Amino acid sequence: MPVYTYQVIHDDGSEGEVFDHVQGMSEEALTEHPETGEKVVRVFQSPHIAGTGHERIQKQNTSDDNLERLGFTKYVRNGKGHYEKHVGQGPESLHAND
Repeated sequence: MPVYTYQVIHDDGSEGEVFDHVQGMSEEALTEHPETGEKVVRVFQSPHIAGTGHERIQKQNTSDDNLERLGFTKYVRNGKGHYEKHVGQGPESLHAND
């Protein structure tokens, strides 16, 4: 079951404790703290997708071989406003003035 993050909202509108709560996806979002009864709101966060944040995986995904295999062209900056093709099928170089 997913873990959702909630934050207590005090009567004066100030923010309070942040806590996690395990609940089913089909369950309604909490409106009250399960222990204290205080008003709460769900805090939306980006999802964690296992395996994509690892540095080794990121290097693999952006390697020259993988980029070329997927049909991308990679340019490397070589001086101010000048980029030379590293891999791929695009033009040999790009200039900022073009």
